[in-house]
Amino acid sequence: MWRARQAAVACEVCQSLVKHSSGIQRNLPLQKLHLVSRSIYHSHHPALKLQRPQLRTSCQQFSSLTNLPLHKLKLSPIKYGYQPRRNFWPARLAARLLKLRYIILGSAVGGGYTAKKTFDEWKDMIPDLSDYKWIVPDFIWEIDEYIDLEKIRKTLPSSEDLAKLAPDLDKIAESLNLLKDFFTAGSPGETAFRATDHGSESDKHYKKVSDKEKIDQLQEELLHTQLKYQRILERLEKENKELRKLVLQKDDKGIHHRKLKKSLIDMYSEVLDVLSDYDASYNTQDHLPRVVVVGDQSAGKTSVLEMIAQARIFPRGSGEMMTRSPVKVTLSEGPHHVALFKDSSREFDLTKEEDLAALRHEIELRMRKNVKEGCTVSPETISLNVKGPGLQRMVLVDLPGVINTVTSGMAPDTKEMIFSISKAYMQNPNAIILCIQDGSVDAERSIVTDLVSQMDPHGRRTIFVLTKVDLAEKNVASPSRIQQIIEGKLFPMKALGYFAVVTGKGNSAESIEAIREYEEEFFQNSKLLKTSMLKAHQVTTRNLSLAVSDCFWKMVRESVEQQADSFKATRFNLETEWKNNYPRLRELDRNELFEKAKNEILDEVISLSQVTPKHWEEILQQSLWERVSTHVIENIYLPAAQTMNSGTFNTTVDIKLKQWTDKQLPNKAVEVAWETLQEEFSRFMTEPKGKEHDDIFDKLKEAVKEESVKRHKWNDFAEDSLRVIQHNALEDRSISDKQQWDAAIYFMEEALQARLKDTENAIENMIGPDWKKRWLYWKNRTQEQSVHNETKNELEKMLKCNEEHPAYLASDEITTVRKNLESRGVEVDPSLIKDTWHQVYRRHFLKTALNHCNLCRRGFYYYQRHFIDSELECNDVVLFWRIQRMLAITANTLRQQLTNTEVRRLEKNVKEVLEDFAEDGEKKIKLLTGKRVQLAEDLKKVREIQEKLDAFIEALHQEK
Repeated sequence: MWRARQAAVACEVCQSLVKHSSGIQRNLPLQKLHLVSRSIYHSHHPALKLQRPQLRTSCQQFSSLTNLPLHKLKLSPIKYGYQPRRNFWPARLAARLLKLRYIILGSAVGGGYTAKKTFDEWKDMIPDLSDYKWIVPDFIWEIDEYIDLEKIRKTLPSSEDLAKLAPDLDKIAESLNLLKDFFTAGSPGETAFRATDHGSESDKHYKKVSDKEKIDQLQEELLHTQLKYQRILERLEKENKELRKLVLQKDDKGIHHRKLKKSLIDMYSEVLDVLSDYDASYNTQDHLPRVVVVGDQSAGKTSVLEMIAQARIFPRGSGEMMTRSPVKVTLSEGPHHVALFKDSSREFDLTKEEDLAALRHEIELRMRKNVKEGCTVSPETISLNVKGPGLQRMVLVDLPGVINTVTSGMAPDTKEMIFSISKAYMQNPNAIILCIQDGSVDAERSIVTDLVSQMDPHGRRTIFVLTKVDLAEKNVASPSRIQQIIEGKLFPMKALGYFAVVTGKGNSAESIEAIREYEEEFFQNSKLLKTSMLKAHQVTTRNLSLAVSDCFWKMVRESVEQQADSFKATRFNLETEWKNNYPRLRELDRNELFEKAKNEILDEVISLSQVTPKHWEEILQQSLWERVSTHVIENIYLPAAQTMNSGTFNTTVDIKLKQWTDKQLPNKAVEVAWETLQEEFSRFMTEPKGKEHDDIFDKLKEAVKEESVKRHKWNDFAEDSLRVIQHNALEDRSISDKQQWDAAIYFMEEALQARLKDTENAIENMIGPDWKKRWLYWKNRTQEQSVHNETKNELEKMLKCNEEHPAYLASDEITTVRKNLESRGVEVDPSLIKDTWHQVYRRHFLKTALNHCNLCRRGFYYYQRHFIDSELECNDVVLFWRIQRMLAITANTLRQQLTNTEVRRLEKNVKEVLEDFAEDGEKKIKLLTGKRVQLAEDLKKVREIQEKLDAFIEALHQEK
């Protein structure tokens, strides 16, 4: 019964479909339908009972809707008259769609239930975080008070805008149908897509469009969609930067104080900075990744770097070489757009033009400072950190531009030196080479591509960048040439990626924002994208920056752990060498040794203030007398002693002492005091300390001593005050007691005996050895000495005849002596007679003065009576007492100046010298040398590098 009703309904459906079928103008017999349709829906028809196969069941026939193909079957001929044949496909399609609807509906219900159950399970697994609210900063819960969220919601694109970004599905479906019609035209299944009639054409007429126009239309829509999406993305990133900047500024103002961790790129940059100071003999500092920017001179290297850094930070010049030394630029993200050098704390605000000009000037000064005399470029690296919102994190090294010929004003070896510097950076197997090529010139003339090909022949770490594409598109007759340059077909260089950028219109005053807008506008209208010569991800410096940053961090993650292992092995070798060579010494590097030496030197300077006043006065008095004794004896005492009476003697002494005090004595006293201070300082510095003495500090201490002495200058007012004190001391003639009298006699005897000894030595050198030395040591006199000896003997005879002879020979006396010598066959010159007389008379005078000094030992009583009624006159003793007292008073005054002023000033100078030496690395390397120092220095560097690398690797894993 059920089957009969089903067949009846099916029959009615089929008849209604036949009546309404498009393109059918008359009723067709049922026998013309497909066998499958007849077998399913018309099994009860009497005309088909003879034709129905006996073994076919309804279940088997129903299964044909899903699996069996729609093909024609050969049927036995029916002799009930002619009926036209037709293909009835809409019924089968409708049945399939009805079944698909139930499948989709069931899947949706089951999937929804499963998703809800999974969501509930996950929700139950999440812990209750209400107890951990204290971890989140307080200002996060109140962020709506500081940030206008409603404004942000309004700036976000609406659903209509996002819908516009999606591709037009109707147009795509239409294009697909057109393509399907094109590929299926004339096929046997054409009737499955449209019904035809013998007397008419199709009711639908499709517009025929060429394949090229369809592809161009799709590409243009895709390009506009990408550009629109990129603009919206940039707007969202700008909003994100402002929000992050607000949060960081609020944090700086004290809303939530916390210790911020260093960023990954800052940690990595510190590792590279330490490596730059490491000994190159280990050849490990160049194995960590960095982006090396190379290119021909004026190819646009600096402009590309400035676009990546988003600021005009490098010096510029028209055609002149501006990059004279490598510049390491570390880019990192921060709330403010600033730049600072590694060795300086000054921040340059890159949003202010005056700071930008100051930064460019500072970079130029550092470059010129690094360049040695007679050179054009330098291998010394300038380290610069640039922070700002939205900057991609990476480390770039800008190298001097490769030149083809050496021009005027350059050193002859400039080209070779640039090649050497470039190879040193590019031969690092983990360095990413950013090859910059000027697109406005012929690529065949470039020499940097050959250099890069030598360093990276397989192109596994090279990124090729074509600059000035706007000029290239205007000047190049064949646009496909740019594509050939990008793909590396014009030269044998291979690369990991190829990019095309525009770095401005050639105006150095252009802002970065203006250049970026010009670049986007150019590529939006450029044929390079419309004709598919370039892909959208291969253009603009923004895409280049993202690609270089990704490549950089990929290289870092792949190589940093291997480099850390190599430093661990190096550290183990160095520690083993230290234990074998210096087992009882601490591992002090150069800076630590300098600090130790600095403390020792300052302790020794402090020791100067602990010298006793007695010691100072003794050495000052002795040194001053040694300096002035010759002047006192020769220019004051001897001339005064030639006078006939005591009055004249005292007058002569007073005049000469006054002249001496006014002109020479204070200056001599200050010189003696300064020399004494130097000697004591040097004695403390060089005095061995026993077992604690370390000879590694000797060169440093000597250099500090010399530099401190050179900088020290005695107080200018010291001489004036000293002159007054010395003048008053020399005017005093009153000896108060016998003890002072005896001290003056003792001082006089010592001075005269020392002078007599010197005179005896001078005479001995003049006349040669006496008869004892000639017999004992087999020495003979020279002819000149024999003449001096004969002259001496003749002059001694004259003095014996007149013991009170004056100090000078008369001319007739000289003639008499010469004639007497000639009579004995000795030819002499008058000048020789005078020279000999000077020494002979001096010895005679000093012996007489010593005898007179002995007589004056008992003359203090007569002195108190002013030598009245006494033949003894001891004015020379009074003179030496005045000199002795002046020396004592001068020594006391100088000692006070030393202890109160000069020692402190010297200590201050020593501290300044030590501070200057501490800042001068080359000076420390020069003064603290040796295998022990170098080994300790290497140990410190390797440990520091390893620690920083371990911290960086840990932070890198945490970020993952």
